[in-house]
Amino acid sequence: MILFLASRPVTSRPAASPPVRPAAPRRPARSGPLAPYRRLFAIPGTRAFTAANLLARLPMGMLSVSAVLMIAGSRGSYALAGAVTATGLAATALAGPWTARLIDRHGQARIAVPATVLAVLGSLSLLLCVHYGAPDWTLFASYAATATTPNTGGMSRARWAHLLRDDPAGRHTANAFEQAADELCFMLGPVLATLLCTTLFPEAGTAVAAALLLAGVLLFAAQRRTEPPVAARPPDTGQGPTDQERGAASLRLPGLAPLLLTFLATGAIFGSLEVVTVAYADDQGIRPAAGGLLALQAAGSCAAGLLYGLLRPAAGAGHRFLVCVGAMTALMVLPLLAASTGSPAVLAVALLAAGMATAPTMVTGMGLLQSFPHSRLRSSGETPIPAARLNEGMALAVTALLGGIAGGSAAGGWAVDHLTGPAAAYGVPAVAAALAFAVAYSARHNR
Repeated sequence: MILFLASRPVTSRPAASPPVRPAAPRRPARSGPLAPYRRLFAIPGTRAFTAANLLARLPMGMLSVSAVLMIAGSRGSYALAGAVTATGLAATALAGPWTARLIDRHGQARIAVPATVLAVLGSLSLLLCVHYGAPDWTLFASYAATATTPNTGGMSRARWAHLLRDDPAGRHTANAFEQAADELCFMLGPVLATLLCTTLFPEAGTAVAAALLLAGVLLFAAQRRTEPPVAARPPDTGQGPTDQERGAASLRLPGLAPLLLTFLATGAIFGSLEVVTVAYADDQGIRPAAGGLLALQAAGSCAAGLLYGLLRPAAGAGHRFLVCVGAMTALMVLPLLAASTGSPAVLAVALLAAGMATAPTMVTGMGLLQSFPHSRLRSSGETPIPAARLNEGMALAVTALLGGIAGGSAAGGWAVDHLTGPAAAYGVPAVAAALAFAVAYSARHNR
């Protein structure tokens, strides 16, 4: 997700249309159950950047599934497919915070476009290596090159945070919408990827995903009126903290490390579910239905996320986060029980139900994360982390998620090949969910 380029800091970005200043529309709020969402999109420019971002985000639900189908179909190994996708995700997790820091420093448009071009080249390299039977190591190298894929969801959340900086209720609704948008992409992406790979040719899913990513980011970057302004940076006198020291200080914020560990375990749920479900569908002789099964899990999460955004919870965010993680842990046992029945229909229902706690968990977690830029460090200096580093803060969460997805993909592929079958491999996401709850509970108990 991200690009690491060496460049000198700047104090302002190139001339562009001024950012939208109003935090919310001035006209009276309309009533009705969907009024919170209508108020969001009454803000000028929000519909345009949201539509472009959705186009850019759709490939994130396609690329991993396309790679698994393409590699497993040509090389006959789900372990190899899972390891390759895990390598790419791990590389993205390492590169993510650096690219986000560059976005904070130089602006979204200046960094996202070249980063996307490099990522698309990596996807095309993977496609060609698979198609022409290149050695296995070339698959790892090519997929690792996609690490420059920009965090389009994070950039969209940063725009909402800027536009709604004085409206906490609006930020809650915007976070819920963004999580639902993520789930929508994970709902439609696997279906589209599976359809392309099974009805056209194995490389079709990767090719279409790369084209959509490039087009979407170009359109999103063109929406300059809502882009958060680049904050002026003081000159480096050699006396202040370095970027590395500021990043380390961010990680020392009370409660941030356990939150990131919870995201890590949650990412392992997503990564293992994807690989295990594709393998289960293949084992049942319904490979084209793999995308549909994954879409049901995302559909449950998408619906739950949209409904959650309409609520105004009274309990504290920390308590709500623990409840959401606990519900996710309980529901993630359902796919393991359903897969043991040997019925794809029962598994489909279980996946739909299991997805209903993931979006509320992510929405609440992202809300907690966005509170950290306004917290004060308890270390020396008592320096607040500026909101201008919000992209970097969210990149830490994305890094944790991607690290978990990478580990989950590898663990899921290993479990499919070495356990009694794909049904037993559904124990991997169940264990990952239990670890997420253990971390969240321990952090809440020890606070």
